[in-house]
Amino acid sequence: MSGLIGTVAETVPMAEESQRVAPGDGAPHSGLRRNLGFRDLVVYGLLFIAPMAPVGVYGTLDARSGGAVALVYVVATIAMAFTAFSYAQMVRVAPQAGSVFTYARKGLGEGPGFIAGWMAMLDYLLIPAVAYLFAGIAMEALVPEVDRWIWTGIAVVVTTLLNLWGVRAAARVGFAVLLMEVVVLLVFVVSAVVVLVRDGTLRDWWTPFTGDASFSLTAVLGAVSVAVLSYLGFDAIASFAEEVTGGSAKVARAVLFCLALAGLLFVAQSWLVALLEPVSSAQLAADPEKQGSAFYDAVDASVGGWLHDLVAVSKAIGAAFAALAGQAAGGRLLFAMGRDRRLPHVLARTDGGVPRVALLVSAVVTMTAAVWAARRSDGLDHLVSVVDVGALTAFVLLHASVVGWFAVRREEGPPNVLKHVVMPVAGAAILIAVIVEASAAAQVVGVIWLGVGLVVLAVQGVTRGPGAR
Repeated sequence: MSGLIGTVAETVPMAEESQRVAPGDGAPHSGLRRNLGFRDLVVYGLLFIAPMAPVGVYGTLDARSGGAVALVYVVATIAMAFTAFSYAQMVRVAPQAGSVFTYARKGLGEGPGFIAGWMAMLDYLLIPAVAYLFAGIAMEALVPEVDRWIWTGIAVVVTTLLNLWGVRAAARVGFAVLLMEVVVLLVFVVSAVVVLVRDGTLRDWWTPFTGDASFSLTAVLGAVSVAVLSYLGFDAIASFAEEVTGGSAKVARAVLFCLALAGLLFVAQSWLVALLEPVSSAQLAADPEKQGSAFYDAVDASVGGWLHDLVAVSKAIGAAFAALAGQAAGGRLLFAMGRDRRLPHVLARTDGGVPRVALLVSAVVTMTAAVWAARRSDGLDHLVSVVDVGALTAFVLLHASVVGWFAVRREEGPPNVLKHVVMPVAGAAILIAVIVEASAAAQVVGVIWLGVGLVVLAVQGVTRGPGAR
């Protein structure tokens, strides 16, 4: 992965478009303020991803994959690596807010660009809602006298105020939260290693990679469709391309660095907790109610309740700030689509370099979804089922935009076949396979959302604007 990062760094130029011009209409614009460095981008990416993201989905992945939970994260990291590389290719082509919406417009045209942004909205607007709900659930467990929906609403208000304050201020607070999460993760790793050395493993050392039953590639791919939820967020780094000092090379490096680090952390912690798991994957599959608490149950049984409480507090705070990063990225997606008049143009307004209108709209949508889900017993299932397919579809269009820009349009001369054809096509094929193995409910919601987007696009009319070349 380090070689890949170096390759990208060499190919990404330092030149940036003026932040005072709105690429969508060519008119003078207040623009976004450039005050983010490499560390800030990494903080936002890791906050959105969350270093201990596998805690909430470990039991589900273990049950679906037949015990090969660490392999699931290996495959998911590889799948996302292709996507990260395509992001790195396109961020130098269009170093602007809007992420995949902007890239698909460049590589494929106005219509596909809108659809890419539309599908990505399921990710950027609802993933924060999932994170806020995680925070509410964790806080309710610690303070049961206060209902989870109240904690969820408080988390939305606090993090929205930080985002309205400005991206730099939010990044500083987020850095402190990220350090806390990393410390808690290190405590877990050290505690798990001590227990394994002292007492031995409850599963074979390689079982988390081979499964504790008969191995099934289909089962692993089905679990990957859930595991990618843990990674959604590294791509949000590209949304801050207009707020970075020093060039788009920093954005490319940050995207790849966050993915590589997250993949390493996810594989390590899922491998360790699987070795401590007192029940088999078949038992978890037969009792779905135990899947959500499987990580905590394994920690309780092997290490003790004190680590359970420590992880719960970390998850409560960390989830809220993961939502902060997601809300910021969602606001910038709305900002870019409003600036290019694919959504109401008022979303493109900025105040002191902060897209406050877009952020407030993002916050309202997120709070509505999060509080609604918090008041329902099945709310979390409904939210999680819809976000993955939207993001994965947007990623497929991202890969297609690389092929379209470099290989079909040849905007920058003869393409590099490996970087501009083989890798994006392979990445798209992997994502399509994951989408096919996703749940039927997620596929249905994705198709419905896509259909609504196509209707909106038809009403607007597909025009060839300045964003497409």
